[in-house]
Amino acid sequence: MPLPAKVKIVEVGPRDGLQNEKQVVPTEIKIELINRLADAGLSVIEATSFVSPKWVPQMGDNAAVLQGIRRNPASTYTALTPNLQGFDGAVQAGASQVAIFGAASESFSQKNINCSIAESLKRFEPIVSAASALEIPVRGYVSCVVGCPYEGAIDPQKTAEVAKILFDMGCYEVSLGDTIGVGNPASIQRMIDTCAKLIPIEKLAGHYHDTYGMAIANIYASLEMGMAVFDSSIAGLGGCPYAKGASGNVATEDVVYLLQGLGIETGIDLAKLAAIGDWISNAINRPNGAKAGRALCSGTE
Repeated sequence: MPLPAKVKIVEVGPRDGLQNEKQVVPTEIKIELINRLADAGLSVIEATSFVSPKWVPQMGDNAAVLQGIRRNPASTYTALTPNLQGFDGAVQAGASQVAIFGAASESFSQKNINCSIAESLKRFEPIVSAASALEIPVRGYVSCVVGCPYEGAIDPQKTAEVAKILFDMGCYEVSLGDTIGVGNPASIQRMIDTCAKLIPIEKLAGHYHDTYGMAIANIYASLEMGMAVFDSSIAGLGGCPYAKGASGNVATEDVVYLLQGLGIETGIDLAKLAAIGDWISNAINRPNGAKAGRALCSGTE
């Protein structure tokens, strides 16, 4: 199968990347980050999360962030909404798209959101129904698609079943998350192959963490399967609070560098991206997790 000619990147840094930072990131920094990412050509930006500030204090300024950004007509601004209250808040703040999240692991679902997989999926039905009435697209996430910190390896069939429920519910796209970054090209391809038997490959996205340094290899393996949508995070921001040792998402800079080298169109300015990664890392006093970003900012190519 030839590699895709074009890839869509969903930038998750402002939400998935920043949500676990221990220090509170100022609202104006979040807004500036989103504005810069849009200016660099990111067409989909996950801006914030409408979860209870009790559970995720970092996202307590969700409405202020969404209302404070400069809207780029070429960009879509999404928000994570775990329940109907969160959905209503996201809509009022101006989210152009929302996301819901399930898991392929029962143990992870219980630890993460205190309910079973079936219960979590049932909770999303009113969100999808309300979004449909307002013609707001809904994206689905599945966590722990190849491995779980509590259960170990996950059966690809289980991942496919959860993804299919989200798709049938009305999610226009389902993002498959290697939450703890244990996947390798072989396990990722097995998982995608199983999911693609139930859902068209063009409706699936890859969301890979880089705990074992396999994220870029896993993206290439996914491209070989025909996948053309990937989630990534500027400067490799992020991690999973429920997954011991899990490092951040794959860095957007590294993904764009790979895709450019393969001649795959992204619509993203890599030089601008590298500068943004350098800026946000300094702004929150965090090491830059993007290898390509560090190399480009140091003048080494």
